[in-house]
Amino acid sequence: MEEKLGEEIVEISAMVNGTSVVLRTPANRTMLSILREDLHLTGVKEGCGIGECGACTVIMDGKVVNACMVLAPKMDGATITTIEGLGDEENLHPLQKAFIEHGAVQCGFCTPGMILSAKALLDEKPHPTRLEIREGISGNLCRCTGYQQIVDAIESVAEGGMEEGR
Repeated sequence: MEEKLGEEIVEISAMVNGTSVVLRTPANRTMLSILREDLHLTGVKEGCGIGECGACTVIMDGKVVNACMVLAPKMDGATITTIEGLGDEENLHPLQKAFIEHGAVQCGFCTPGMILSAKALLDEKPHPTRLEIREGISGNLCRCTGYQQIVDAIESVAEGGMEEGR
C-alpha cells in the first residue's frame, strides 16, 4: 500500500485466524480491504460496502462484525476469524459440512459470512430455536436459497454439536 503525503498511518497488531499479524496501513482503510488485499483472505466478500448485506461478516473478539464497517485502528489488539480460519478442504468445520449436506450453498457468495454468523450464534447459544437461528443470520442476505436450507444446516449442527470443529 503506497502512503500519501499527510495520510495518517497506523500500526496494527492483531491475531487473524490464529496467526499474529503486524502491519502498517492508512488509518482510513477498512478491515475488509486489509483482509482481502494485504492478507489475501478472499473468503471475506465485498457486497454492499455499507454494512447491509453481511457478505463481509467476520468474527472479531467473539462478535459478528461487518468488515466493511470497521476501520483499521479498531483491528489493533483484536482476534479476528474469517472463513479461512474455520477449516480447510481436508478438515471442514461442522457448519461447512452441514451447509454442503443440506444444499445451503448455491452461488456461494453469502456462504462465508452466513457460516461465521452461524458459528457466533452457536458459540453463544448452542441449541437455538429455528426463530433464534433466523434472527442470528438476519444480517446476512442470500438471494439464492430462500434461507430454508441454511436454517436446516445450522439446526443440524446445533442438534449434533460443534465440538469437533471448535
